[in-house]
Amino acid sequence: MAQRLEIKATLRPFQKQLEEALKRFNVLVCHRRFGKTVFCVYRLVRQALECDNRAPRFAYVAPLYKQAKQVAWDYLQSLAGLIPGTKVNQAELRVDLANGARIQLYGADNPDALRGIYLDGVVLDEYAQMSPRMWSEVIRPTLADRQGWAIFIGTPQGKNAFYDLYQKAKDLPEWYRTRLKASQTGVMQEAELQAARLEMSENEYNQEFECSWSAAIKGAYYARALQQAEQENRTTTVPWETTLPVHTAWDLGVDDATCIWFFQQAGREIRVIDFYEAQGHGLTHYVRTLQQKPYIYGDHLLPHDVKVRELGTGRSRLEVLQSLGIRAKVVPQLGVEDGINAVRAILPRCWFDSEKCARGVEALSQYRSDYDEARGLFRGQPLHDWTSHAADAFRYLAVGIQEITPGGHRPRFAVMEEERQVDVFKEDRDSFHHPRPSFAEM
Repeated sequence: MAQRLEIKATLRPFQKQLEEALKRFNVLVCHRRFGKTVFCVYRLVRQALECDNRAPRFAYVAPLYKQAKQVAWDYLQSLAGLIPGTKVNQAELRVDLANGARIQLYGADNPDALRGIYLDGVVLDEYAQMSPRMWSEVIRPTLADRQGWAIFIGTPQGKNAFYDLYQKAKDLPEWYRTRLKASQTGVMQEAELQAARLEMSENEYNQEFECSWSAAIKGAYYARALQQAEQENRTTTVPWETTLPVHTAWDLGVDDATCIWFFQQAGREIRVIDFYEAQGHGLTHYVRTLQQKPYIYGDHLLPHDVKVRELGTGRSRLEVLQSLGIRAKVVPQLGVEDGINAVRAILPRCWFDSEKCARGVEALSQYRSDYDEARGLFRGQPLHDWTSHAADAFRYLAVGIQEITPGGHRPRFAVMEEERQVDVFKEDRDSFHHPRPSFAEM
């Protein structure tokens, strides 16, 4: 079976070199039309044939489930179909080989589908478009029992988690990395590359074909403003000022993630000091998370749909949060475009803590307009992916910041715990005050 597969699936010279160079973990930064998806599907099928483990399991993961189907399913069916005894499950995007091995397609937009399984190998395609937690919290644990392998593939989309992984792989013995530019591989004819240069902006060409990390993300709403913040050293260590209240802005997920930004106002400055994101928890979890932080809170900005009553309980999430001690302010309902403009208006006033807000800032930098590849134009609405929740929460910050109560803060804040009300802060608040440099000295 393996011999027949080798004859039918002819690899290009650079693909053959990759096949020989791969280690357990691999970061492959490849230009468009290199053939990275075909190569990785080939790798999955070959490894499924050769794996000696009982009931081998392999996975291909794209940013969205529909992407996995569009990009890889036909390749997987045709390649696995060369092997006698292969069974194809169209409904589950799965092939089962005669030796008991299984290869299945997944989307990073449904991480729960990957929880609790084991894998002998996995391919993460267009990893730059995935949440960093997809690897660390979802995929990596699935490989532990079998000492499974992983391949990350994609083209750069700014200096994000994919870039960080590429840098990290340089010094780790179990990791292999490579960056394959169109000008190096010879996969595309020079005439095609010249035509692409004429049709694309210099930024787009450098990103897609020369694998440039510094090229701007196509359609990113806030990339330029965040680059300016970086240049002006407004992404740095931003200390918590104990004399000012800490306000929060929330995006409340049901099946998706919930994100919370923590910020203070000092004159015209908006000091974004912290960020939190989690998934699969009730409201009490998030209130307790606030409790565990040393901040003294002001107002909590919530989206307008927080007032909708749930059919099961007859209560709205706003009422639940208020019962838990949250001093909520519902932000005005504006269109997404107006909210994006509100964010752009305040970003020049924002300072971000580079450590505590790293994940949130990365989400903001990658938040972009949905792009129709077939028609070559933007759809006029944001792409809904892992960046959306942090970006929505920051949009509520921008829209609702005028609604914040001026002046001081509430002296107490409470949550419900085990059917009784418990103070969040002790009477002696001095125990939460730690020495820190003055913001003006930073």
